Amino acid sequence: MEMMDTLLLSRIQFAANISFHILFPTITIALGWVLVFFKWRFARTGDSVWMEAYFFWVKVFALSFAMGVVSGITMSFQFGTNWPGFAIIFNPSMPYRLVHVLLASGLTVGFLIAGISALRWVMGDRGAEVRKTLRLGAIMGAALIPVQIYAGDMHGLNTLEYQPAKVAAMEGNWETQGNVPLLLFALPDEEARMNRFEIGIPNGASLILTHRADGEVPGLNDFVAEDGTVLHPPVNAVFWSFRVMVGTGMAMLLLSWAALFFMRRGRGIEGLPRPVLWAFLPMAFSGWLATLAGWYTTEIGRQPWLVTGVLSTDAAVGDVPPALVASTLIAYLVIYAALLVAYVSVLVYLARRKAKGTHPTEAGRPVSGAIQSIPAE
Repeated sequence: MEMMDTLLLSRIQFAANISFHILFPTITIALGWVLVFFKWRFARTGDSVWMEAYFFWVKVFALSFAMGVVSGITMSFQFGTNWPGFAIIFNPSMPYRLVHVLLASGLTVGFLIAGISALRWVMGDRGAEVRKTLRLGAIMGAALIPVQIYAGDMHGLNTLEYQPAKVAAMEGNWETQGNVPLLLFALPDEEARMNRFEIGIPNGASLILTHRADGEVPGLNDFVAEDGTVLHPPVNAVFWSFRVMVGTGMAMLLLSWAALFFMRRGRGIEGLPRPVLWAFLPMAFSGWLATLAGWYTTEIGRQPWLVTGVLSTDAAVGDVPPALVASTLIAYLVIYAALLVAYVSVLVYLARRKAKGTHPTEAGRPVSGAIQSIPAE
């Protein structure tokens, strides 16, 4: 029982550490390329607005990079203390997952840029820079989300082949069969091994996963050993985290396409209906939500395996006293909560300061001076 307690606490601690850490590389991976784009546009056009955008967002990059480095250190120690049996290997899902994560980074940054720019607009900033960055964020979202949907579909087909139990949990499907509906909503009952309530699209899951209405989709009941041991992941956690990820993606699609439609039809940002503009504020961190939900789907969906069919999770955990794991877990959670509040507060502070026209200095000079000192070529 003590080992089970250690296992559960170690899993929660690892989830907490990597959940916090992944928030920041998800920003810096794509934001670095956006900064390159700002400099390139300035070099091509000589328009100082692009350098204003660069100076604002390079602060966000620096802050995010620092947070990512610091939070990443704890993960390396955790492998040695809590997970000495952990194995990192290349596997068939790696190429799909890599593409999925890179696209997620682009979407995260696109909606962060659009959201912070919308916040500045609401605060009264009507400068040319905020107009360009809000439009850029909407374009990034509108362009990348269809590609992400396609990449996610390809990843799902790969998962069906190599991790069918995960797919069964994602779909809330208990019996292997054809003509499986795509469940929009359900209440999986893991004790009764059935769904208590369902709202679905007929044949939807079969069509998506096999491209045939009568295509066979694996069922959770196929992953129970003769002695009753459950060899599939927790159903509710995987089922709902998958729907949070997909639902967030659909919201991204609708908002970004609606924003571009109204901006093209009207007069830029002024053409945005108020609900569309304000919707960008809560969607500023929608990339984080989708990333975490997707990661939970992947990692919880692999249970009870660390390496499917090769290494179980309980075989990799270290023999650490549960009280020690619990105490460090509490410390991590308190620190991470404080850091996250501080991080978001700094972003809001930067947006408010920029909206009020108080520009931080660059190398001891106002931003405008710094821009003028950079040659156009």
